[in-house]
Amino acid sequence: MKHDQQDMKLKIIARIHNDFPTKFGIPHQSGRIDALKATIVFEPEYRNSEAVRGLEEFTHIWIIWQFSQAVREDWSPTVRPPRLGGNVRKGVFATRSPFRPNALGLSSVKLEDIEFHPDLGPVLHVSGADLMDETPIYDIKPYLPYVDSHPEAAGGFTDSIKEHRLKVEFPQKWLSCIPGELKEALMEVLANDPRPGYQKDPERVYGLAFGNKDVHFKVKDDILTVCDVTDFVKDDSGEK
Repeated sequence: MKHDQQDMKLKIIARIHNDFPTKFGIPHQSGRIDALKATIVFEPEYRNSEAVRGLEEFTHIWIIWQFSQAVREDWSPTVRPPRLGGNVRKGVFATRSPFRPNALGLSSVKLEDIEFHPDLGPVLHVSGADLMDETPIYDIKPYLPYVDSHPEAAGGFTDSIKEHRLKVEFPQKWLSCIPGELKEALMEVLANDPRPGYQKDPERVYGLAFGNKDVHFKVKDDILTVCDVTDFVKDDSGEK
């Protein structure tokens, strides 16, 4: 028997802060690039150290968050995953597309440290997140390896996707523009090919916003060549 229920209103408990001011270049899934560091800062109402008591015992956590740049009223039962070239349709519930009835994301990240800040309360330092800067977070749960890890699981259509890395050529005159603590993470992001799967034009110049820099590059024959680095300017809409 169906019971009438009121829609549950989700509360934003925290926001993530990292070096991705725009969506372009964010890893396809969490946990792919350990060098990517981020902090999770709780909203004022939830800055209570008691709320994270015992969390330091876990090495990884689950984050439930909102695809804040993909919220829409309508929805489609099928989507075109970029990893399949953007030409093949799959059921939305068979993908991790942001374009869902409820624009919710789920990520598993490594918990590096818990800092108790005098003004911000408990701040979580994490690595491997696949979220955009200032993404709203609705919940945090500990990762439990004895039930959450399934090495024998089938990966569906993703099992047939060939993973590849690009060779990155980053001239020193441009690399010197990148702060030292961000170089390793940026090189990993570039090597993992930040382009959508359907964009393969060797003459196209892409712009990747990372930290406060905009990294321009081309890709030809699996070689990514950085051709310019400029200061990143964010407008009121949150895009370049």
